[in-house]
Parts: sequence; C-alpha cells; structure tokens
Amino acid sequence: MRVYITSVFVDDQTKAKKFYTEILGFRIKQDVPVGPYSWLTLVAPDDETGPELLLEPAAHRAVGPYREALKADGIPVTSFAVDDVQAEYERLTGWGVEFTQGPTETGPVTVATFDDTCGNLIQISSYKG
Repeated sequence: MRVYITSVFVDDQTKAKKFYTEILGFRIKQDVPVGPYSWLTLVAPDDETGPELLLEPAAHRAVGPYREALKADGIPVTSFAVDDVQAEYERLTGWGVEFTQGPTETGPVTVATFDDTCGNLIQISSYKG
C-alpha cells in the first residue's frame, strides 16, 4: 500500500493553484473541470509520478469547522518534506509567506509552519542526518 492522492481543502482553487505552483513550486498533474470546480492535483517537481496533492474545494459543511479548529490550535493540515527547513523558510518569507512557527528543532526533525493563504496551516520538515 502507498499514498496515491491526499487532499488539502482550499477556499479558492484558482488562488490555491497559483500559491502552490508559483510560490511552493509544485507542478500541475491534472486540472479537469468538474462542474463549478476542478479535479486539480499537483506533484512534486522532482517526482511527477509520485503522490498527488488534490486541492479540494472546501465546500462541504464539515470542512469549515474542522479547519477552523485546527488553525485555532495551530495544527497543520499536512506536512511537506524539504531538504533544508531554514533555507525554505528564508525563500518563502522572501515571497511574503507568513509563518506561524519559524524553524524549530524537535528531536531529529526541524519543522516550520506557514499559512497557505487558502485556509490552512502547512508544516515543512526535514530530518537531520
């Protein structure tokens, strides 16, 4: 068993597509219109056959309370691996990305958390080693 697709609920798919591709660097794998939304998946630029991230519309009534509770408690909805958290933190802050937690060592992992501008907190992490 392996991860094929995982979802991140977003307020606005167009805004999210721009942020996740132009700022974070993901590549579009699928962008298929489905009614008022799209089946919009992204992949890492160095792993185009790897797991896909679905930018899913946050239209379902359960999504709002779920995301609000996570954000209020400072809990990221997902975590993305990076080679160097400090370098990625500096790159993203240069683009105006707002972090709720700067680079922090937590045992063998360094993490940082930012606001994706689409209703979520996202964590980046890298293992020491």
